[in-house]
Amino acid sequence: MAVAANRRVRRDYEVLDTLEVGMVLIGSEVKSLRESKVQLAESWAGIDAGELWLHGLHIAPYSRSAAAFAPDPGRARKLLAHRGEIAGLKSRIDRERLTLVPLALYFADGRAKLALALARGRTRADRRQEIARRDADLEARRAMAEGRRRPPGRGRGE
Repeated sequence: MAVAANRRVRRDYEVLDTLEVGMVLIGSEVKSLRESKVQLAESWAGIDAGELWLHGLHIAPYSRSAAAFAPDPGRARKLLAHRGEIAGLKSRIDRERLTLVPLALYFADGRAKLALALARGRTRADRRQEIARRDADLEARRAMAEGRRRPPGRGRGE
């Protein structure tokens, strides 16, 4: 089950590939994640000096921790991936002009994981075409379902 999901990604971007990565967190941040006190909407990932970083993720301070020990809610967080995966992502980003956006934040085997998408941004026209295609597919499925429900020999006007 996802702690937080970025639902706008599938609308604003064409997702080409996904990757599951770990995160470096402080103990109180993990407790805040378990309470779902996180905002993933405006976050993005980048590669800096061969390391993967997540920017713009806001994890609210844990309600029962002392304010003196609370980390900065909007700080950049290091993402954990294999060196070869990071090198492959970097080359693809540079070659194809892609971006890294987070899809969902969840727990797997007690560890916080992030689903990261390698995506290409959509223009407004691309989004309109996608909506038109989706509406046409929906209309075709409805027509096919209506045809299956209608008994044989009971067509229009018969």
